[in-house]
Parts: sequence; structure tokens; C-alpha cells
Amino acid sequence: MIQGFKDFLLRGNIVDLAVAVVIGTAFTALVSAFTSSFINPLIGLVSGGGTAGGSFEVNGQVFTYGAFITAIITFVLTAAVVYFVVVVPMKTINERLSRGKEPEPEGVSEDIQLLREIRDSLQRPIG
Repeated sequence: MIQGFKDFLLRGNIVDLAVAVVIGTAFTALVSAFTSSFINPLIGLVSGGGTAGGSFEVNGQVFTYGAFITAIITFVLTAAVVYFVVVVPMKTINERLSRGKEPEPEGVSEDIQLLREIRDSLQRPIG
């Protein structure tokens, strides 16, 4: 039972997902600190400065557009770094690994393809 669970965890996708979540969370905290420390004050300076910079009030309701702009910048920076640091290298690695494989013949039935996938997955080293 333990070996089966270990095989499931180390199959690849779960580990990749866990690493991506941890890196994404840590990097989001870093980008949030950057935007709140540098971007918010810049928005405040551009929009008049002071504690009310980056916001306006209508009938007693405060609209903080500076916080919204900061959230957009945080999202864009996080998405860009995750894409260029995680997605692009993984795509390159997968392309290099798939170069050595032979293309599948077009006339192969689904049963044969399934059996080949099972065979290939059983041949992969564990751990």
C-alpha cells in the first residue's frame, strides 16, 4: 500500500504541481511586498500624494483604485515569472525528451495505443 502511494506521488504530475504551488505562493508574497512598497507610493505620488493617494471619495464611499492597480501589477508579474521560470523550461525539457520517440503509425487502433501506454508507463523507473 505504501509503495503504491509512493508510486502515485512520484509519478511526476503531483510533484510538479506541488512545486509550482509552493514557488507560486512564495513568489506572490514577494511580488505583493514589491508592489505595496514601491508601486503603491508611486500611484499615490501620481494621483496627488498623501494618505488618500490612489483613491477618491463619492458620497462618503472610498474607492481605492490604487489597490486595484497594484493587484493587477502583482498578478501580471507573478504570471509572467511563473510562465518564464516554470512553463517554458518544462516545455523545453518535454520537447527534448520527446525527440527520441518514434511517431505512432496512424492506423493503430485505440486498444493497441492503450496497451503501448501501459507498457511504457510500466517501463519508467520509479523514484
